Amino acid sequence: MKSALPKVLQPLAGQPLLAHVIATARSLDPAAIHVVYGHGGERVREALAADAVEWTLQAQQLGTGHAVLQAIPKVPEDHVALILYGDVPLLGRERLVQLVALAGPRQAALLTMTVDDPTGYGRIVRDANGRVERIVEQKDASAEERSIRECNTGVIAAPAGLLQRWLRGLKADNSQREYYLTDVIAMAVKDGVAVNPLGCADAIEALGVNDKVQLAMLESQCRQRAARALMLAGVTIADPARIDVRGRVTHGKDVFIDVNVVFEGTVKLGDRVRIGPGCVVRDAQIGDDTQLFPHCVIEGAVIGPKCNIGPFARFRPTSRLAGGVHVGNFVEVKNSTMADESKANHLSYVGDAHVGARVNIGAGTIIANYDGVNKHRTVIEDDAHTGSNSVLVAPITVGAGATVAAGSTVANQVPAGKLTIARARQTTIESWTRPTKQKK
Repeated sequence: MKSALPKVLQPLAGQPLLAHVIATARSLDPAAIHVVYGHGGERVREALAADAVEWTLQAQQLGTGHAVLQAIPKVPEDHVALILYGDVPLLGRERLVQLVALAGPRQAALLTMTVDDPTGYGRIVRDANGRVERIVEQKDASAEERSIRECNTGVIAAPAGLLQRWLRGLKADNSQREYYLTDVIAMAVKDGVAVNPLGCADAIEALGVNDKVQLAMLESQCRQRAARALMLAGVTIADPARIDVRGRVTHGKDVFIDVNVVFEGTVKLGDRVRIGPGCVVRDAQIGDDTQLFPHCVIEGAVIGPKCNIGPFARFRPTSRLAGGVHVGNFVEVKNSTMADESKANHLSYVGDAHVGARVNIGAGTIIANYDGVNKHRTVIEDDAHTGSNSVLVAPITVGAGATVAAGSTVANQVPAGKLTIARARQTTIESWTRPTKQKK
């Protein structure tokens, strides 16, 4: 991958490759999930520490068969072992359920795929009756075997007791001097164990990631899948090729999503929500009939119904808006609440504040919440107005119905229902002249 980040931690649809595989494995309700990691894989363990899996170190990288051998003793012999790969993230639950159903006490199951260009893949060699006989790796294949287009995906389901015995019998007598997992197929056939192949209808489902080109290809597949699922559920998407879902999106009816929108984490969209182009919505909830105009960033916020947001508005975590709130262009809201029908339409910062109902935040109003060490709260009560270019120095309360005059810097309580002016008196100096540069 030409990256300092381990391959299985490379991001796909907002999650590490390995996280996708673990999530799919967990959907099968297994008795246990074992992850085999190599030298330097402590970083992988740290990144996925929240996942309830059993970690097994492969101290020497001696091949795929050797890797599985490190973990197989932990699996009860009467169980079926399903072998997956941390860099093959798109295999779905349905396909794996079918595969596991083909395995049993004297049966193994093998997932195969047929591709136009099989270069680099192990080939599935069948006997005259069409039964799987063995798998031959590309570097060890004859010219005739290399012409085979049915390829090995590496995904196998087999009885754990037999699999352990076969793994212990592997030999590294191949061009790579490695212990190939694929050799257990020939061992199974030799032992009279049926090998049941399952073809993967869409080869891309079983593709692995070996470089950034392949990673981008799978990212495109994730986009297509997510867009298709949303559209089939009733969401209107302006261009399915220009939406990124890097998490989970739930939604109501008649939602519209414009181009180049990115969803991350857990997002909930209400009925008739409209998302404008270029918006990023992360771990947020958007209420019914709310519109996000272009290029808004919404993170960790709850936005109520019938709100108008943006363009170019930013919401930082723990902000909450009630109904009918307007937050306009180049306004940032952080860790604040705004009650019904309040407005901050232009060029303002609302930080660590509680804004009451029907409040108007004038253009350029700044809530100065940080003293260099601590954050302080501001309360703006119902029906208050702030004039343009005002500064409210927290902690402060602006009383109900109060008006702060334009250009004021207020650091004391603002009485309810009154006009407060906190600015220097305008003076004109009649005798003043502007300095001029001396000619050289």
